[in-house]
Parts: sequence; structure tokens; C-alpha cells
Amino acid sequence: MPFARLATATTPTCHIGLGLAAVGRPGYINLGREEDLGTDRSVAALRTRTHELLDAAYAQGVRYFDVARSYGRSEEFLADWLTARPGIDDVVIGSKWGYTYTAGWSADAETHEVKDHSVQTYDRQRAETAELLGDRLDLYQIHSVTPDSPALTDKELHARLAEAAATGITIGFSTSGPAQADAIRAALAVTVDGEPLFRTVQSTYNALETSAGPALAEAHDAGLTVIVKEGMANGRLAAPHAPDVVRAVAEETGLGCDAVALAVVLRQPWAGVVLSGAATIAQLASNLHAAVVDLDADQLSRLATLVEEPRAYWERRGSLPWH
Repeated sequence: MPFARLATATTPTCHIGLGLAAVGRPGYINLGREEDLGTDRSVAALRTRTHELLDAAYAQGVRYFDVARSYGRSEEFLADWLTARPGIDDVVIGSKWGYTYTAGWSADAETHEVKDHSVQTYDRQRAETAELLGDRLDLYQIHSVTPDSPALTDKELHARLAEAAATGITIGFSTSGPAQADAIRAALAVTVDGEPLFRTVQSTYNALETSAGPALAEAHDAGLTVIVKEGMANGRLAAPHAPDVVRAVAEETGLGCDAVALAVVLRQPWAGVVLSGAATIAQLASNLHAAVVDLDADQLSRLATLVEEPRAYWERRGSLPWH
């Protein structure tokens, strides 16, 4: 397991990863994107921004970097950064397949990505990822598995993934939607030749959406590394959009709303890596303070009142516009 490398790291930030969904393409659903990225969203501008973020993250102890085929040119930007820094050999690189980026570098595209978990899409995207990341790829994840995903039952696909695992690539999956727990439990039951196929799971978990928690604990107990995405609910838990409770706790701790939101996730005993989706170096620095936030019982109790019903949460997320 590549994540065993993190067990020897001594920095408090080693269990915070950097996801490049917000900077690998000009359009995304995070709140506050206009202020974060400004008007220059050219390929060159976002490549430079991505490299600056990666440099800052690595310097501050971050050792997991997360991309996907559908995150615009995120794999390309990360590959360029790795090539220019051949001495960096202690990072873990994860990517995902299953969505195809279709926006053509436009923030106003009618369709930004198309989901397809077929063997044909896997074969195509695996080759595309290999061309960019080569042997630097540690983890390849099925993107956004839901209970009805054919990826859970396609034996031919499972065999292909097992072949990749035999070459040393860790195979994982990510989840989305109100039935994440069902998808996680179904994936835990997938085996090839009697052996579990998946070694990691990446799911949405935050102060508003906690429904996957028990299933993620089960995955952790089964030996999977748990990666948490959307810890700030696409900006809903970050200033200036954070609920009053988060603002109050942030004031008490002397740190940002984002640090408080990520600290809620980091304290979960099953959370192996918690992703920052920072789009600026200042955001990244604030996110990384989550590693030293010490929430007391009263603060945790107040933050627990924020939990939403899963379907309401995902309906709200689905209504967020692409900026």
C-alpha cells in the first residue's frame, strides 16, 4: 500500500492531501470561485497556479496529491510538476477514471463531464493516464461509484483492475450521492479470485454530510485506506459562506472556518487522508491549520447540529452552478 509511506512521516500535515479538481480546469462548482481564480483561467495560468500550490503543499508536509481524468488538465499539470522535480520521490499520486472531461476548457459549457464505467472507458483512460503519469501513479480509482454503477458487478472490469493491481498499482473507488454507504458496502464485497479488489475508498464526508461515516469505519476496519473529499462541502463551510456555528467555533479557536471544518473530519479515527481543495496558496495555508485545531466536546456538540438529511444535501450540491 503506497499510503504506508505516510505512516513514517512526522509532520502533522502528512494526512492532509491536495486535490486538484478546482485548479485543473476553468470551471467548477466551488463557491467563491470568481474571487479565487479571477479572470485569467488560461491553461498557462492554471498550470502555474497548480505548480505553485504543489510546491507550497509539499514544503508544508503534504504528501498525497489527487487528480482525475475529468479534472481538465490536472494529470498533465501534476505530471509536469513531477518531471521538473525528479528528486521528489516520497509522494503518493492518485488519479481516477470513469468521467470524461467534455467542457473544452470553457467554464460555460453545457456539459462538463460524462460518466461511463465501462471496460472500454477504463481501457482508454488507463492508457491516457499512463501516458502522462507513467510509473508515478500509485492509486487508480473508479470515479463516483453509486449503488447502481455497473462497476460493482462487471466481472470483466474487475479482472482488468486486478491485472493492474498485479503490476503494483493500488485499486480504489470514490463515491458520491445520498447512498454512499450502500455503494461502499457493495464495493467491499467485490473480490477477484477470492481476494478483495479495492484497497482504498474516497468519499464525501463533512459537518453537513456524515451519512457515510459508519460504512467508512467498516472499510477502515477491513483494511482500506479512507480518503475524504469535499470536507468543506464545496465552500459551504468556508468563509464567507460558513454557518454561524462554524464562524463561532472558528473565532474561539483563532483559526479559519475552513480549518475548523477540516478538523472535524481529521478527528475521525478512520480518516486516513483528508483532501484540501484549495485554489490559492492562502487557502492552502489556512486549510493546513486543521492539523492543529483541538475541538472540545462542547464545540463538537454544536457543530454536530449542522448535519443535513443526505438527499437534501446532495440536492443542494447538485444545484450549485459551474463557475
